Amino acid sequence: MDDPARTLVAWCPDWPVVAMGRSLDQRVAVMAANRVVAASPAARAAGVTRGQRRRAAQGVCTDLDVVARDEAVEARCFEPVLASLDDLTPRIEVLRPGTCAFAMGGPSRYFGGDEAVVKGVVQRMAEVVGGRTDVRIGVADGRFAAGLAARLADPVRSVAPGTVGRFLAPMSVTVLERPGLCDVLIRLGITTLGLFAALPSASVIARFGSAGIEAHRLASGLDPRPPEARPLRPDWSVSTDIDPPADRVDRVAFRARGLAEGLHDRLSAEGVACVRVGIEVETEHGETLSRLWRHEGALSAAAVADRVRWQLDGWLNGSAASRPSGAISRLALVPDEVVPAHGRQLGFWGGETEADGRAARVAARLQGQLGIDSVMVPELRGGRGTDQQIVLVSAATVELRGRSVEPESRDPAPWPGGLPCPSPAGVPVTPVGIELLDRAGRTVGVSGRGEVSDRPVRLVMGAKSAEIGAWAGPWPVEERWWDPDSYRRCARFQVLTTDGVAHLVALEGGRWWITATWD
Repeated sequence: MDDPARTLVAWCPDWPVVAMGRSLDQRVAVMAANRVVAASPAARAAGVTRGQRRRAAQGVCTDLDVVARDEAVEARCFEPVLASLDDLTPRIEVLRPGTCAFAMGGPSRYFGGDEAVVKGVVQRMAEVVGGRTDVRIGVADGRFAAGLAARLADPVRSVAPGTVGRFLAPMSVTVLERPGLCDVLIRLGITTLGLFAALPSASVIARFGSAGIEAHRLASGLDPRPPEARPLRPDWSVSTDIDPPADRVDRVAFRARGLAEGLHDRLSAEGVACVRVGIEVETEHGETLSRLWRHEGALSAAAVADRVRWQLDGWLNGSAASRPSGAISRLALVPDEVVPAHGRQLGFWGGETEADGRAARVAARLQGQLGIDSVMVPELRGGRGTDQQIVLVSAATVELRGRSVEPESRDPAPWPGGLPCPSPAGVPVTPVGIELLDRAGRTVGVSGRGEVSDRPVRLVMGAKSAEIGAWAGPWPVEERWWDPDSYRRCARFQVLTTDGVAHLVALEGGRWWITATWD
């Protein structure tokens, strides 16, 4: 049978903002990787949009409150909302913190119809959310259509069975959230889901491949993938006993990391990938808790481990209603839904090396000994300053295997005023205070027009000094003028001392600083 199951999607709008404890009446933007991932209604009214760069968002809304995204907090705050629905159905799957879904078949028959189930969901979720945000419910044939119905709900939108095609037809192809495919379709004049669904399947797969035919099925109101005739092997699930039982997130999360890698390796050997994983725990008192997490793409080992950590945080550190009665004695990961694996694109110079694997294992052991957030790895970001281009992030939040921080992997978007390659060999955690002197022994100054008072001839750092053989600059920088707390104005020089060491120095706040070094 190819018809999608009747599905309910519950959506709490702007959940990343709500989870960070901000009011939707404030102008708030939640950022990740220097881009807006969520904005409050007040911020959107001022011109802030999802996907906008931080600087552009603060340019259109000068009093914008910027908050860094914390998916662990979002998941922990959402767990009480999920727990309130457990008496309706045990098969709730988390699409992402703030959005969940479940099949309506069983609950509808048990509680006396779709309307009774929807009423129960709205009532339970509203009690937990407590007016911090709305609760919107969409019911339709298939998760994709139900999700779109939830976004159009006020507060409930139900699409009658068998009418999903008509419901989807007038919508823009951009709701598929596949930018590359949508860009091509729009340039071909195929702007709506109805026009896309009218194309022959054979032509779509010939032109766009497997990703195109999956989107075509969604646009047609069908399941994204045909039903699998191949049964799920029960031994694909993995579990571990925790002795002694643990009541701390970091202890269980350390075991989960190795368990997730074992599950990933087992599924890879079978040529499949997991898109929905069940996280099950058993306490020392025999209590069993479980939750389903979905990912639109294949779940990597790191992605599974992240979701286990978020869910454990929600159970162990959440509200008293969702907290288990005792410490956790067993953890299991169940691949609830799998799809054929399409392989992984290796790097240009090859795939993961043995050294990569050893480094990932060492990092995992250190996390277990020192805490889940104690191991840091570099991550490339955008910025003009050398201290902004590479930041340290927790190893628990990234995929360590095959990870690269080479310059070729950086965001190619240019930063006007940024330093050209080659990158410096060393960047101090905090700038080093120095003196930059001219021929008369006076401190070199830079005027508001960027004019140097005299050429620098000596660099003094504490009791040490060095003659300057060559120098270039200044390059003035003035940024974030709209934010008094982070406004920055400085003038940078590159200086080469006679002993062969090059430094990037900056005049900021009336003092000279070393901000980077080449050797």
